[in-house]
Amino acid sequence: MAWRAQLSKNLKELRILFCQTSPASSQTRGFVEKNYKELKTLNPKLPILIRECRGVEPQLWARYDMGVERGVRLEGMTEEQIFKALEDLFKTGAALKA
Repeated sequence: MAWRAQLSKNLKELRILFCQTSPASSQTRGFVEKNYKELKTLNPKLPILIRECRGVEPQLWARYDMGVERGVRLEGMTEEQIFKALEDLFKTGAALKA
C-alpha cells in the first residue's frame, strides 16, 4: 500500500463525486469518511476534491499531466474495490509518464 503515499507523483488532481443521500453512494461516502484524512496527510500537495451532488452516481476521477483525465464508476463497489480502482488510476498515471 506504499503507492498511497505517492499519489501526487502520478496525479495532478483527484476528484470523488457522490450523492449525499442515495444508497448507491453509501460505500463511496464511507470510503471518504474513513480514508480522506490519511490520503491527504500522505499527499498534502495533491488536490483531493470531494464533490457532493444530489442524484449523481459515485465516481472517481484522476487528472494527469497535459489535462488527461480518467474516470471510474464506483456504484456497488466496496471500500477495498474503491482502493483497487484508485491504485489502477495511479498506475495509469505512471504508464502515461513512461
